[in-house]
Amino acid sequence: MKISLHTFELALQHPFTISRRTFNTQSSLVLELQHNGLSGFGEATSNPYYNSTVETMRSDLVAVLDLIERSNLNASPSEFWSQAKALLKNSMFALCALDQAYHDLYAKSKGVKLYEFWGYSIDKIPQTNFTIGIDTIENMVIKMTEKKWPIYKIKLGTKEDIAIVRELRKHTDAVFRIDANCGWTADEAIENAKVLKTLGVEFLEQPLPAEDWEGAKKLYKHSVLPIVADESCIVEADVEKCAGYFHGINIKLMKCGGLTPARRMIKKAKDLGLKTMVGCMTESTVGVSAIAHLLPELDYVDMDGPLLLAHDIASGVRIENGTIYYAEGHGTGVELL
Repeated sequence: MKISLHTFELALQHPFTISRRTFNTQSSLVLELQHNGLSGFGEATSNPYYNSTVETMRSDLVAVLDLIERSNLNASPSEFWSQAKALLKNSMFALCALDQAYHDLYAKSKGVKLYEFWGYSIDKIPQTNFTIGIDTIENMVIKMTEKKWPIYKIKLGTKEDIAIVRELRKHTDAVFRIDANCGWTADEAIENAKVLKTLGVEFLEQPLPAEDWEGAKKLYKHSVLPIVADESCIVEADVEKCAGYFHGINIKLMKCGGLTPARRMIKKAKDLGLKTMVGCMTESTVGVSAIAHLLPELDYVDMDGPLLLAHDIASGVRIENGTIYYAEGHGTGVELL
């Protein structure tokens, strides 16, 4: 196998604000694995909260060059991931891009789509939400009304949170999901949930700081809305910790190290009675196409990254009004534009 690294600066349609930062562009690393005339693609983006940059990922991937060059796709994706994990144990974002690319290439070599390789049926898959970043109330209404959608994820963590949702509700009957990105206290979340439930909110995602387990327990007991973990559930070992503190988990492929551990996290969550969700991190169609093949196993999904971009860099899965359509090609169906 051979490896090629492609870097992109993904421009967003609008400045994107969450409770802790605002950004206009997203740096992305696309990893391409080549073997016998086929290419597999994976993606990871920069993220200051997790100390991930394109430069550090490129540097970290030097550790697996020998493993890649010696590989002839003889190892299964899970076997290859284990070998790579030993060399990239401190670089989950880079490991994610590598794992996605290997899955894509491996399924292509077998002449099947990735969900077919896993034995999944796509007869019933969830729709994706569309995210409305924090802005003035007026601008949030504009963003929502210019993108008619069946499910919205609304970023909160301001002094006007309830007013924002009340105003947005006047303009749509869509399902609302709330993501406060660690911006509330337990008491705030308990009180906010009472109002938000009457406004058609489905669940709250990570309202409290990740380390506030005492608050999470209190919220779990008293919230009238389900609570989904994000920053509190990063890697496989975190899933069991979330039982009794959250009603569900949102898995991010970059945080946990790729599709291989994500599938184990999904199974563990189901065994514990937790709802399952996978979320994107403002990546292009490359990374989102990998997420799409997990859909048959999920209750919810947030894979709107490409919809937030001014220009995409790849073809693959297509998203229309929340519904996901798979590409014709094998693997994850990704091709760089």
